[in-house]
Amino acid sequence: MTEFSANDLARRKQQLTARLTELDSRLHGIEDELMSHQTRDWEELATERENDEVLTSMGDEGKQEIRAIFAALKRMDQGEFGFCVTCGDRISDERLDLLPATPFCRSCAH
Repeated sequence: MTEFSANDLARRKQQLTARLTELDSRLHGIEDELMSHQTRDWEELATERENDEVLTSMGDEGKQEIRAIFAALKRMDQGEFGFCVTCGDRISDERLDLLPATPFCRSCAH
């Protein structure tokens, strides 16, 4: 495995930007849901608070993934995408298929 072809990079970039769009939509939905709670019933309020914690956690995970995608796009612009930031080896296509924004090869991720 060596350098990525222009087509491979274009496909990976499209995959990352599509995921950004999906995450942006999801995060806006979470934000809207969190803002919509205005019940006065204590039992419902307790349930809403539990749901809010789950939604907040999902939102935090989404924000973390967005940061990882922007970092991957930056590595792509710098010609470093698909190479492990720790050891410099090329990240396998199989790993990039599962984790397109990963900065680590399988060995360094452990």
